[in-house]
Amino acid sequence: MGRWLPGAQERLVDAAMALYALRGFDQTTVAEIAKRAGLTERTFFRYFADKREVLFAGSEAFAETVVRALGAAPTSLSALGAVNSALEPLSNFFTDERRDFARRRNAIIAGNADLLERERLKLSALAEALAAGLRQRGVPDSTARLAADAGVSVFRLAFDRWIGADEDFVSALRGSMDDLKTLTA
Repeated sequence: MGRWLPGAQERLVDAAMALYALRGFDQTTVAEIAKRAGLTERTFFRYFADKREVLFAGSEAFAETVVRALGAAPTSLSALGAVNSALEPLSNFFTDERRDFARRRNAIIAGNADLLERERLKLSALAEALAAGLRQRGVPDSTARLAADAGVSVFRLAFDRWIGADEDFVSALRGSMDDLKTLTA
């Protein structure tokens, strides 16, 4: 395939995911990813800052979606209710068409300590953004932090449910939130 053909980014992602699964993340180079995709390393770096970004690209849009949805949540909701409302639009990221990719991505991250640490840092940053949004809504700091951390835990459980079954993401999210409510009742 030549560089001029459309879909370069998708080809790079497909090549990287295949190589990460086959050889492992640490053993895969950018040069190998580009070669497998039929592209140059220079083209790779037009789309991704490094080989980790193949797995984490789009996380800014993910966080922005949650923060924007939190700001739009009805003020009548409790802190946890507002967080739950803010997480539901993530169903746009977690569609049936993306489930297989998410499963493969999750397996690659789970098998690499550095990637797992990065994933946890991204989730921690999401919790901080949620807590800041809750404080802007007038929620006291300790309540905001607790609701944000609980929301991220609910999200993680919902994600695991979503990749592990044929359940849609919103149902998985609501089920995980119900589990939290049962636990705290």
